[in-house]
Amino acid sequence: MINKIWAKANSHKLQIANGLKPVPIHNNFVQLCEILQSFALKTHANPHKTFTKKSLNLPQISKNRILEKSKNRKIQNKKMSKTILITGASSGIGKSIGEYLTLKGHTVYGTSRNPERITDSKFLLVALDVRNTESIQNAVAEIIQKSGRIDVVINNAGVGITGPLEEIPTLEIKNNFETNFFGPIEVMKAVLPQMRSQKSGLIINITSIAGYMGLPYRSVYSASKGALELITEALRMEVKEFGIHITNVAPGDFATNIASGRFHAPLIKGSAYEKPYGNTLKMMDEHVNSGSNPNEMAIAIHKIIETPVPKVHYKVGVFMQKFSIVLKRILPDKVYEKMLMNHYKL
Repeated sequence: MINKIWAKANSHKLQIANGLKPVPIHNNFVQLCEILQSFALKTHANPHKTFTKKSLNLPQISKNRILEKSKNRKIQNKKMSKTILITGASSGIGKSIGEYLTLKGHTVYGTSRNPERITDSKFLLVALDVRNTESIQNAVAEIIQKSGRIDVVINNAGVGITGPLEEIPTLEIKNNFETNFFGPIEVMKAVLPQMRSQKSGLIINITSIAGYMGLPYRSVYSASKGALELITEALRMEVKEFGIHITNVAPGDFATNIASGRFHAPLIKGSAYEKPYGNTLKMMDEHVNSGSNPNEMAIAIHKIIETPVPKVHYKVGVFMQKFSIVLKRILPDKVYEKMLMNHYKL
């Protein structure tokens, strides 16, 4: 076998010497053949001899070269590490994403309106209120000053809201849109100049499967998340030429504390909506309490960050929640509406 390999290598050298164009063969292959031939000759001469790397004339790798390779690997890993901003990262999905990305070696800056109250964070927290433009600009400037760049922004901050539309105070509707819609827009406006100067960047907007359909007693929430979906679709086309990618990630129900921070329109005794709203509210809370592990979202977000060209939309959740979006596309409107009403027992 060794003789055949050696013959092939000699034939290759002979063709070159005669000015012929040989079949391409890697230089390492020729070197390997020479080593094998040397080994075969020495083994034939003394089959019981133990051969060392030195006796076989194998190439010696110096300690400095090993250290250099190790240093290069560290530099490469550092280049792969990204600077990531996550809004609303003090709890829930945002916290899970921040912890997971930190474990993956990224530099994570989470945000909270009151970071001084958080004592158990595994990543850096900066003060940011998505309803305050000056607060957003200051936080972004602080991160750029510390890290020199922002590679990824995850617009995660959001709040829930429930109730019959007729009975939700208009001020609460505006507050919800300030956090779920206008807040992410202001964050994107603040980071886009830096990403444009870098000629790279990724913005991930956390929306909701509820944003794909109007859900009873969640009308305002569905509207705010649906609006962010459409803004993302439009903006990604506007910034694509700058090397910036934008995508939506729509989660289903996850076991977080979102219900505790949600605005609930009060159940009004004697209201025309008292019974159906009360039943639906109970069902929504049960869905959250039995929801998926938020680490699933963290894993999905990490995969998107590692994707060179992300898709426009991603959905993360149990099969039926994701399949409900497919059903909306293929079923007649009234059939789909009837299905939702049956689900909520309306």
